[in-house]
Amino acid sequence: MSENLSKKRALVVGLAKSGLAAVRLLQQKGAIVTAADRRSAEELGETGEKLAAEGVTLALGPHDEAVFRNQDLLVVSPGVPLAIPAIQAAKNAGVRVVGEVELASWFLPGTLIGITGTNGKSTVTALTGCLCQTAGYQTFSGGNLGRPLSEAVLEGAPTWDFVVCELSSFQLEGIDTLRPKAACVTNVTPDHIDRYPNHEAYAAAKKRIFRNQTAQDFGVVNARDPATLKMVEGEKCRAITFGFGERVKNGARWSNGQMVVDLDGREERYRIANRALRGDHNLENAMVSVLLARLAGVPSEKIQAGLDAYPGLAHRIEYAGTVGGVEYINDSKATNVDSSIVALKAFEKGVWLIAGGRGKGAPYEPMVEVSKGRVKGVLTIGEDAPKIAEAYRGVCEVIDAGDLTSAIALASRRAAAGDTVLLSPACASYDQFNNFEERGARFKELVKELERNSGAGSKA
Repeated sequence: MSENLSKKRALVVGLAKSGLAAVRLLQQKGAIVTAADRRSAEELGETGEKLAAEGVTLALGPHDEAVFRNQDLLVVSPGVPLAIPAIQAAKNAGVRVVGEVELASWFLPGTLIGITGTNGKSTVTALTGCLCQTAGYQTFSGGNLGRPLSEAVLEGAPTWDFVVCELSSFQLEGIDTLRPKAACVTNVTPDHIDRYPNHEAYAAAKKRIFRNQTAQDFGVVNARDPATLKMVEGEKCRAITFGFGERVKNGARWSNGQMVVDLDGREERYRIANRALRGDHNLENAMVSVLLARLAGVPSEKIQAGLDAYPGLAHRIEYAGTVGGVEYINDSKATNVDSSIVALKAFEKGVWLIAGGRGKGAPYEPMVEVSKGRVKGVLTIGEDAPKIAEAYRGVCEVIDAGDLTSAIALASRRAAAGDTVLLSPACASYDQFNNFEERGARFKELVKELERNSGAGSKA
């Protein structure tokens, strides 16, 4: 699908990474572009100056509903709720409102693979992209992970064979016609309680990934997650399942130390020997990734090389170094309780947990239960430190570290050889960092400083 946007009035709402990519794409397609952002010209700085120099009209500060209504198209960044009054006013005036990924999908070359879910979606996106690329196909990986989807169009590469796109619930709220050939929901657990009125509303946003699929498309869901199984009921796509359990005609399972994939009665087997895919959660991530690649058209004989070559995902149970026999693990990507539970389960004992940040409203008690017998102490940081401390009261030592620098210093003094210092915050990073990547990068910098100061760094 491709739409003619020449001379159309288009307003981009929100000028973070995705919004800026949308502006560039609209300019490329000949639209008359206005960009709205609540920040002032001073706060926007060089970004605003550059846009203005390129002929983009800026609508900064509080949203002017008249500007929003006077458009042919609104493109909304994922961080901007669609429910804000100015966007609703535009909708009521008949303006078409879409998200950045929807805009990009109108012009995408190649087969689209869509991935969503509460946990695991970033690993699945990276691994699926690796499987496609290692097999020799021109592959773009992005969306909610890495590059905005619009960049797949902007890079001017009509030769993309596959476009692998991570889709957040926020992005899926703004789709209209986006249609993946193969789509998945990895799992659905409570998240983003700060944005959604209830869990059902959050799950409904995830389900939208299947809404435009046809009988020629595939919907991959977690066999152990009843909520995702229900999502494909009544949809037109062919349902495919993955997970631990009994083998089925169409799906992927784990059996006798191997992944077994059955597609219409044809059995395929793959080994998982890659250290970047340790843990049961990563075995499931590998299952869904293999299914997505195969269903999208990657031949079975090219899959194993990709599984072996996958380098792992930064900030997700990522080894950061060893100092004085203490291993440091960067799991900054764990921005909710369930992600931290997955990380905690990867370690048997001797964990010094660094947790905290801007909470999402979910209780911490489930994480505390998994911590029993595993965690020696918790070093809290950020806004939700008091809530985490209260949840861990009486379970293990709790230290209010305040920030990440202090947490690393305190942990290095308390941890003994054989212990693990695990940054798995269970919270968003926005109280002290711009994003989880910045938080994880700072953690790794601090570990490198420890190595240099101790003179005992080790890569063992």
